[in-house]
Amino acid sequence: MVAEIICVGTELLLGDILNSNAQFLAKELASLGIPHYYQTVVGDNPERIKQVLEIAVSRSQILLFTGGLGPTPDDLTVETIADFFGVPLIEKPEIIADIEYKFAQRGRTMSPSNRKQALIPETADILPNRSGSAPGIIWQPVSNVIVMTFPGVPAELHLMWRETAVPYLKNGGWCSETIYSRTLKFWGIAESALAEKVDSFLNLTNPTVAPYANHGEVKLRISARAESEVAAKNLIEPIEQQLRQIAGLDCYGADSDTLASTVGQLLLDAGQTLSVAESCTGGGLGAMLTGVAGSSCYFLGGIISYDNRVKEGLLGVNPQDLAEFGAVSHQVAKQMAAGVRASLNTNWGLSITGIAGPGGGTDAKPVGLVYVGLAGPHGDAESFEYRFGDARGRDWIRNLSSCTALDQFRRKLLFAKA
Repeated sequence: MVAEIICVGTELLLGDILNSNAQFLAKELASLGIPHYYQTVVGDNPERIKQVLEIAVSRSQILLFTGGLGPTPDDLTVETIADFFGVPLIEKPEIIADIEYKFAQRGRTMSPSNRKQALIPETADILPNRSGSAPGIIWQPVSNVIVMTFPGVPAELHLMWRETAVPYLKNGGWCSETIYSRTLKFWGIAESALAEKVDSFLNLTNPTVAPYANHGEVKLRISARAESEVAAKNLIEPIEQQLRQIAGLDCYGADSDTLASTVGQLLLDAGQTLSVAESCTGGGLGAMLTGVAGSSCYFLGGIISYDNRVKEGLLGVNPQDLAEFGAVSHQVAKQMAAGVRASLNTNWGLSITGIAGPGGGTDAKPVGLVYVGLAGPHGDAESFEYRFGDARGRDWIRNLSSCTALDQFRRKLLFAKA
């Protein structure tokens, strides 16, 4: 059986809304072992929805629709599907009762327009929506096609999918195998360089290994198809271990791991603490660290020393060094790291100072020049220079600076641990 994802909504075509529903369903289908080869986005137009349907039923057996289930005139998904298959809509009293109950719980009265959401094809079953007003349908209009509709609201779709759609697909024999994936994450190595190192793995058939990059991070996705998740994991494990061994320190984690969570775990293991001093990143590094649950156990805080007077007054940076070498320099980065470590009384101090642009660069110090400072438990301080360039803009430089600082610190912690 082959599935196809069809997302309805003019707002998607205009780019007003990010289509996260297609990504969610694609991953879920893979975990169920259901292949899918096509995704379509179509506007709120009945004729174009029918054109999409005509193509979809010729090549796929499981059609998953998202969007267009609301009470407004442009919500046309269900009635268009019913019209395409030549089946009348009927009003379901139980849906009206459910909507009225949900409105009453909020102290409101159901609008007459919401009755539209109670109309479903005559032979279709209701796909319950426990968290919203728009139910979906599970419908087999012809012998070899199953249609499911979901609201465009991601939280509602996720709940409906897991509570009803997944059991239906599993119990109905629509799932045969499981596809399980594990994603290894890398920092400090280019996608091309990593691909060359693991070239012999990229032609495997089961598991498969595929590289891709995003925002400076490189990933290797290992996917296996098997009769169960356990069996798929067993296929992946030896490949993962070989890839980790080849990559060495460039591999920092897998799946939901982040550089911040990896650094946090290393600090927890060592029983140590960290503070940060930031200039060009303006708190971005601290935000990454505090984005990890439980980070208060090892991250004490930070100082955003955007102005030189803050660097001098709170971090103890030598004004003569600022005048001679500039705020973006090895000397200042080291003093910032040492200063925040001493000020907040932590084991480690990590600093970032740089030129994020778009202005402020010179021939000697161009936009994208960044220094990372690191002060350790023994009072020693060191710094590292990076040149990120200015082609991708200010936000790119700031994000890359924070991630690179975390990666540099991660490597230092691993070295100290060894």
